[in-house]
Amino acid sequence: MPEALLLSKAFSQSLQPSKIYPYFYRATTSFDQDDITVITLITRNRLKVFRELVLNYDGPISVTVHINDEPQEVQDFLQDLHQLQLSTPRMYQLVDVHVVLDSFDRQFNTWRNIARFFARTDYVMMLDVDFFVCTDFRSAIRASAPVMKMLAEGRSAFVIPAFEYTAAQDQSPPLDTFPRDKQSLVKAVNEEQIGMFHASWPVGHNSTDYSRYYNASEGEVYKVTQYQASYEPYVVFKKTDPPWCDERFVGYGGNKAACLFEMYLSGVSYYVLSDHFLIHQGHPYEETARKNERKMNRKLYQDFKLETCLRYIKAYHESGILNSTVGFNLQQECKKIGGLSKTMYQMIKDD
Repeated sequence: MPEALLLSKAFSQSLQPSKIYPYFYRATTSFDQDDITVITLITRNRLKVFRELVLNYDGPISVTVHINDEPQEVQDFLQDLHQLQLSTPRMYQLVDVHVVLDSFDRQFNTWRNIARFFARTDYVMMLDVDFFVCTDFRSAIRASAPVMKMLAEGRSAFVIPAFEYTAAQDQSPPLDTFPRDKQSLVKAVNEEQIGMFHASWPVGHNSTDYSRYYNASEGEVYKVTQYQASYEPYVVFKKTDPPWCDERFVGYGGNKAACLFEMYLSGVSYYVLSDHFLIHQGHPYEETARKNERKMNRKLYQDFKLETCLRYIKAYHESGILNSTVGFNLQQECKKIGGLSKTMYQMIKDD
């Protein structure tokens, strides 16, 4: 089968035409299958923070690089990317780079899927590139037999809680001043220097239960028990089992939440690693685009939740697992959507 045909089918929900060049640069390291690949995405203005991720994360990275399909932009971006490759030896060792060439900005879920699709390990961590990895969650996970067992079973995803500096929306302090252990983090939180990421939109992260996180004992892993549909944490999960991100979401708003919503409905539960954390590197946002795209995606997300619930209710009912532990998340979440409670009740009764 021609590669172009395979890729067009693999990412058929995304806007077309689009050209995908897998492994434009391929890492020289042969990774262990049980390693954790960070999957992320960048545009030209994020090369600097991406370099920080490469220097700071000791494991494999699979990154989708989007380039606008204009001759001068392609030439300039590839030159910048090549310079980054030459100046950063760890790029050669750890980073698989996949280039997407088209005229569609902010196809975030397509780009996430590409990075995940071409990751070369069994486990991945979905991460936005502008987060600083403060603790070695990778080694901690791989050293924990219970956590690795849960990952291998494909029904668990592990949350690395996200934070930001409260007084630095557009610019964070120097990276060498970021806390690197939980004790330092909690001290900064108590001094109101650092807080939950995007505290102005609490539903995005408050299901992590930050109060419990601050008071958790060393090594504790606890289950997220108050999930809600806008939850969008940064998670480690099995590459092959959970659903892929819905590629119809283009632009800001709802895209990551949709990934995690469908993952949750599929029977994946979220667990918080209480010794670990990430901190956002502040930067300016494209406010006009964010406002317009969020409005569009808000409507899309409402329809997506109903559609996804109906698909999974039907599939799980016909498979005889709706009234099982696998179907528990689905039952709890979809009953919140008007008109579905009666449908679910009848199907559960028939199971």
